[in-house]
Amino acid sequence: MTGRQAADEAYLLGLRLRGRRVVVIGAGAVAARRVPRLLAVGADVLLISPEATPALEELAAAGRVDWRKREYRPGDCDGAWLVCACAGPAEAQVNARVAEEAEKNRIWCVRADDASESTAWTPATGTADDISVGVLSGDPRRSAAIRDAVTTGLQSGVITARHYRRRASGVALVGGGPGDPGLITVKGRQLLAEADVVVTDRLAPRELLAELPPDVTVIDAGKVPYKRAMSQDEINDALVTNALQGRFVVRLKGGDPFVFGRGGEEMLACLRAGVPVTVVPGVSSAVGVPTAAGVPVTHRGTAQDFHVISVHVPPGDERSTVDWVGLAKTDGTLVLLMALERLGDVARTLIRYGRQGNCPVSVIADGTMPTQRTIYSTLDQVERHVADEEIRPPAVVVIGGVVTIATELAGLARRLAGHSQATTRRLRSGGVSSLVPPLAEKN
Repeated sequence: MTGRQAADEAYLLGLRLRGRRVVVIGAGAVAARRVPRLLAVGADVLLISPEATPALEELAAAGRVDWRKREYRPGDCDGAWLVCACAGPAEAQVNARVAEEAEKNRIWCVRADDASESTAWTPATGTADDISVGVLSGDPRRSAAIRDAVTTGLQSGVITARHYRRRASGVALVGGGPGDPGLITVKGRQLLAEADVVVTDRLAPRELLAELPPDVTVIDAGKVPYKRAMSQDEINDALVTNALQGRFVVRLKGGDPFVFGRGGEEMLACLRAGVPVTVVPGVSSAVGVPTAAGVPVTHRGTAQDFHVISVHVPPGDERSTVDWVGLAKTDGTLVLLMALERLGDVARTLIRYGRQGNCPVSVIADGTMPTQRTIYSTLDQVERHVADEEIRPPAVVVIGGVVTIATELAGLARRLAGHSQATTRRLRSGGVSSLVPPLAEKN
């Protein structure tokens, strides 16, 4: 019988065995694989065999299976909903007698040694979240490989499908990471596949929106710097209104919802309106972007701490709560977000209060994206270099000794890449430093 014929002749069916008797004849390696799954679905397992593997002995000692330490006898299948004939290859006659008894009593029988004589086949099975996957192909190894591919796809979010009977509810605040769609978490991707409404940021991984079904409503919250966009109140209202109308809403945000993402405000608005909220962490651009550019925010002997600062207002502004004086005196790494427009003010303030003008600085634009660009400079020159290189938001600025380490890493990477023209092309497309100052070249 070919694999195609075998698959065509089998009617796949999910058996609900909770509290129902399943008889397993034989307690060797095959039974040891089958019994745990039967127990997991709540079956009442009767095990019949004079000997058992250590794992099955342990299950019997714990009272999880009823083990009768003897050979099979006619009548052992009485009262069973399913029979598994798992006696070893040398005991094919035992399996044949078990299958014959099951046939007479109209009980489905899985015969481990001879699929052609079985009235039921056990597919290669796997689970992913609340999904059970079963594969029959006539070739057990191929079935297992297909099962693994499907379950891996479901677990990673690459294979997705919306629930219909058990719908998600409320609002999910999903951190999409710094831009590369591959950096969203598995949980985030799974919830995105369930969405009825998606409220997205400009910096969220928008490529994922193309995977959504056509009936999903996408609301662009925009927030383009210095241009008109939805206000925070309007965003909060969109989340609450849609959720109260019974839609599952995903707020897809760049980075992490709670790292300068105003996720706390959105969560408060939802909970105050009686809307349940799920929060899914994301890779923050404060760490993810420097890492993607080869800029370590900490390094042994160079920086034991790092500080993440939002520069949405300049130093000296009455709205600023940042201790610029203290930051200027620390040797730790400074990671600046939303800083490009005020970078000159920041640099002059840090120098005024104690940072050296030749302190290394790295600016990473479009971090993790194909258009990523990294420049290396110094605190007293970075404003001019950013202007000369026409760097535009979004960009992350890193200040401190770790940038010297980053320039060394970039130089070594370029040297290694010189051995392969193909590798060199990949590095250029990834935007490895377009500007390396004399300080960096010496290191």
